[in-house]
Amino acid sequence: MTNQTVALAGITKEFIDGGVCHRVLDQLDLTLRQGDTIALTGASGSGKSTLLNLIAGFESPNAGSLKLLSKETTAWRDRDWSRFRQTSLGVVFQQFNLLTPLNVADNIAFGLRLNGLDWNSWCDHLVLSLGLQPLLNRHVDSLSGGQQQRVAIARALAHKPQLLLADEPTGNLDQAASLEVMQLLCELAAEHDTSILMVTHSLECADFMQRRWHLDNGKVHE
Repeated sequence: MTNQTVALAGITKEFIDGGVCHRVLDQLDLTLRQGDTIALTGASGSGKSTLLNLIAGFESPNAGSLKLLSKETTAWRDRDWSRFRQTSLGVVFQQFNLLTPLNVADNIAFGLRLNGLDWNSWCDHLVLSLGLQPLLNRHVDSLSGGQQQRVAIARALAHKPQLLLADEPTGNLDQAASLEVMQLLCELAAEHDTSILMVTHSLECADFMQRRWHLDNGKVHE
């Protein structure tokens, strides 16, 4: 039986705004199996980013259960989440969240070093594919938004995570760079059995994924 990378059951997430309760996710069930690549679409404000944040442990659900790598996370503490993110998760944020005191190369290698790993041929391949060689010694706060996004993608992929969560990973990139990114994501999934859940508004990018999910009224439809 194929291993489950992510399994959500009955997940509900609510926010209170001005005394009004907004239910963003409504008893949501979904399963992401090892090696699955999924494009997640939906209207702005439908809860796509919230869903990624729940899976990454940055937010907690109001109800329901979340299993990651077949392990129930209900009792996880901060150190459990930190360990999971360090070893098994790659995240491409809309805000990039790069480490501004460090240069490009050190940002890409940061997760590797946390895992006791060294720069390797896969990192060289990422840098080459994303056109980052001329930027390796530059500090990230001197880069454009598109350049920072490419660094963030390389950092998220460098340790070959079992699960990659990507929130509009090509949002600031031109068409050629977007194509390179999507090819890298497919390569990662194919060669390392990485599961990918990617939020996107681009139908062209969505077509690179094996399946497409649509989030609407708090539930996912395929």
